[in-house]
Amino acid sequence: MFLLFFVPSFGDVSLSPDPSLLPGGSALQTLTNGIGGWALIITLAGLLIGAASWALGSHSQNYQQAMAGRRTVVISGAAALIVGAAPTLVNFFFHLGQGVH
Repeated sequence: MFLLFFVPSFGDVSLSPDPSLLPGGSALQTLTNGIGGWALIITLAGLLIGAASWALGSHSQNYQQAMAGRRTVVISGAAALIVGAAPTLVNFFFHLGQGVH
């Protein structure tokens, strides 16, 4: 409580992110889009491998293999959901943070 009286006020600052204001901003955006594309390809491969493992495990009465395949399908689907929702999530939390006063 004693420190509250001695904290100087420096004024208000603001933030409006714009990657095009720095050199390489468009290259960074292109790189991010490429990484997102690779992430989706990897999740698709995981989904296909998990579905095949689930099917083989179910048909061969191998509970462990079927369970591992099912888990892989769910995790791959969740990863694809997160990759697709990442920009919206980042923007949501950024705007939520902007509302804090």
